[in-house]
Amino acid sequence: MVLLLMSVTVLHLLTLAMLFIATMEKSWWVWTDAEITDLWYNCIHDNVTGNWLCATTNENDWLQVVQALMVLSVVFSSISFLVFLGQLFTMSKVGLFYFTGLCQVFAGFTSFAASLIFTFHRKEILEDSRDLSMGHFGYCFILAWSCVPLLLFSGVLYVHLRKRQ
Repeated sequence: MVLLLMSVTVLHLLTLAMLFIATMEKSWWVWTDAEITDLWYNCIHDNVTGNWLCATTNENDWLQVVQALMVLSVVFSSISFLVFLGQLFTMSKVGLFYFTGLCQVFAGFTSFAASLIFTFHRKEILEDSRDLSMGHFGYCFILAWSCVPLLLFSGVLYVHLRKRQ
């Protein structure tokens, strides 16, 4: 039982870190090695200084929806972890972690919705005159998609997990 609790906790922290990186890092869409776009900025790498020069993205409705859903996913997963820790130390024996599991499942669904919207509406989100075939999805987009099954799986584990001792 202790091994299962530790495994679920590690899985939760892993997915929380992946969600945070996917939300905050600069690589949802890669135009070239020197030009990337994320949920918050359009960045160009300056070869002279070796720094990234970033400008805020053009706001549109689809981008705001993706931003809100990814932030909401991080919030749900964070709340879930804090509630899990609280329940672990205060809940009576044989209690179930329903609320924790429900928050994890909601985090998975919000990450799924954000990734799906970005997938199908990237032309409107990127608002660039260039052809989208000149770019590709970045690692943060892949991280967001990878979080979906992990969050849903950990949510189901929490629902079936009982506190013992």
